[in-house]
Amino acid sequence: MNDPGAQALLPDEELPDSAVARRDFLKNAGTCVAALGVMSLAGGAAFAADTKARTNMTNAPAPSGADNFYTSDLVTSQKVSFPTQYKMKVTGNLFVPKQRAAGKLPAIVVGHPMGAVKEQSANLYATKMAEQGFVAMAIDLPFWGESEGEPKNAILPDMFSEGFNAAVDFLGTHDLVDRERIGGIGICGSAGFIVSAAKIDPRLKAIATVSMYDMGAVTRNGYGRARTVEQRKELAAKAAQQRYEEFTSGKQIFQNYLPVELPADADPVTAMYHNFYRTKRGIAIPAGRTLETTQNRTLVGEMKFLNFYPFNDIETISPRPLLFIAGDQAHSREFSEDAYQRAAEPKELYWVKGANHVDLYDRVTLIPWDKLNTFFKKHLSA
Repeated sequence: MNDPGAQALLPDEELPDSAVARRDFLKNAGTCVAALGVMSLAGGAAFAADTKARTNMTNAPAPSGADNFYTSDLVTSQKVSFPTQYKMKVTGNLFVPKQRAAGKLPAIVVGHPMGAVKEQSANLYATKMAEQGFVAMAIDLPFWGESEGEPKNAILPDMFSEGFNAAVDFLGTHDLVDRERIGGIGICGSAGFIVSAAKIDPRLKAIATVSMYDMGAVTRNGYGRARTVEQRKELAAKAAQQRYEEFTSGKQIFQNYLPVELPADADPVTAMYHNFYRTKRGIAIPAGRTLETTQNRTLVGEMKFLNFYPFNDIETISPRPLLFIAGDQAHSREFSEDAYQRAAEPKELYWVKGANHVDLYDRVTLIPWDKLNTFFKKHLSA
């Protein structure tokens, strides 16, 4: 999250000094990527051509085992779409095992990290689970990727949760799926959204989260509860004033959470995200968007998270099981710990040794596939 006291910048104005931005991030960060300043941007407009952005992107090597765009000869894939209860189309990629047992199969819906799209981490998880005999579907949350919703990159937590509920509608009526055996995986921000969905949808029989973010808590409190109530109020007041600007200009004011080019003095968390979202390791640009507009969102939109409390009443998911997976080196581990503490049995908190937050997006040698497979095979059994 950007500095609550910073002024919105026009595209031709100089961004804040990166050292100041780094300080502000460590103190006030509240999203899945670092905040390094803000800039005004008309919705859908490009900062620069994609070809130039790709040319300038960092050539930093991917860590060992990173395989975000993994594909498998053991599964088939198909693009699908289905409506939410609000008649918005959600788009997903459906993965089905080629060799499968007779009868209907268990199914899993997978949600991507906050600010990402299904091609970033979610497809990987869905493919791997389909290899294990599940019908698995990676979805784009409403307003993101190929799913409907305007403006793009909008924030509406209840609609994100509805995306999971609508996915269950689709899977539960699919010819291959046993509707009594549907579970879900939420990665990063989607972990909070799927928990929110599961609280009101008992059709989700088992839930696993990976590198969980509580987007409500981090927006209200920052990391480690470093943000004060007064700072939160200042942030809300700044966003309220920006609503006037957006209303009168007809243009959204986007925050530049994650620049295309990594500043030389970027903090470790920013560098971690940049190595995934701004390199060949994880770049995925939806049609009609540009590299620069991926991940980035408006401060006005972010304020919707102030009213998002996914862990309230999380205990009511019981007796359906919850599995929380996180890296023991992750800056976000506090959210998995909080959710686990609040949840009722059956529950498990599983630490991946040596892993940071983004490692569990795509590092196939670190992601605990056996743990996920065992969990869902047990709790989605016939």
